[in-house]
Amino acid sequence: MYSINFVKKLLNSIYKKKKIYVLYLKYCKKKERLAEINIELQSIKIWKEINILKKLLKEKSFLEEYLFPINRIQEKINYFKELLILVEQEKKKDEEVLGDIVKEIYNLKFKIKNLEFLKMFSKKYDFLNCYIDVQPGSGGEESQDWANMLLKMYLKWIYSKKFKINILEKTLGENNGIKSATIKVSGNYAFGWLRTEAGIHRLVRKNPFDTNNKRHTSFCSIFIYPEINKDFNTEINQNDLRIDVYKSSGAGGQHVNKTESAVRITHIPTGIVAQCQNDRSQHKNKEQAMKQLISKINHLSLKKEQLKKKKIEDSKPNITWGNHIRSYVLDDSRIKDIRTNIESRNIQKVLHGHLDKFIKASLKLGF
Repeated sequence: MYSINFVKKLLNSIYKKKKIYVLYLKYCKKKERLAEINIELQSIKIWKEINILKKLLKEKSFLEEYLFPINRIQEKINYFKELLILVEQEKKKDEEVLGDIVKEIYNLKFKIKNLEFLKMFSKKYDFLNCYIDVQPGSGGEESQDWANMLLKMYLKWIYSKKFKINILEKTLGENNGIKSATIKVSGNYAFGWLRTEAGIHRLVRKNPFDTNNKRHTSFCSIFIYPEINKDFNTEINQNDLRIDVYKSSGAGGQHVNKTESAVRITHIPTGIVAQCQNDRSQHKNKEQAMKQLISKINHLSLKKEQLKKKKIEDSKPNITWGNHIRSYVLDDSRIKDIRTNIESRNIQKVLHGHLDKFIKASLKLGF
């Protein structure tokens, strides 16, 4: 048995909750931006600019994915308000209809709760593809092996999300592990999902490369930045670039290790470096390295606005004690995120790519 007043209060509570989410998600701004994009897409000229067109269509899809569930909730609320007016006008109250409305309202509560997913991805570039740079700290073989473990962990997580992976650069260590790696991750919200993983990851374990099997601490830097290409109007002076070519450090093959197909580009004013060796063609590697460089420079500009720092290294802490975001203590079977205090005792599960527990917690806290 439900009274009209009870259902009205329940509906009103849903409306207020929805308003809070709309306010947080900057609904109006996104709606205005979608209208702007639709106007731009009506221009014949835009369909000749393939890169800009792709960017606009992707942004349009992202905005629609944001706005559609909120619009549907609003439509439902309006419908139930009108239905309540009709029920109230009836001399004999329709209890069955009131019961159905209450059920639907509770369904709406669940849908509003799911808007938390959208809340997590409210940053400007969250919908873009991204790059992951893996860089071991000091420590030789042990740190390089740790870097390789982290690379494998992220690759498994990316596969589980069905994102597209492109390993752009991977420099092997002398004996074990890797000296560096760069991978490109393509898919909806790729940067949004991964951005909070940027930082220093600390490993504590009995060193397998030490004959005395002593406990050892290693560090590895994970740096994540969105794919921001030329269509974001980035101008680079060619005189500011140093371009080096070298032999790829892969496992061998017809061209790998035989021709200087790998490319490293350094932006001299900022010291930003981008490199690529995944293709046999030097030209294609250079093109991909330039894309990375542009993305890094744009990301630097974004960091300058947010953090007011002059160099991209200022956005990355030193690969040492006290700056890490997560500790992986293997001989104690414990992984702990320093920022969120989230812990896991299942070491192998996490290292096999089960990272959602940590990622979602940091996103919800707004990191």
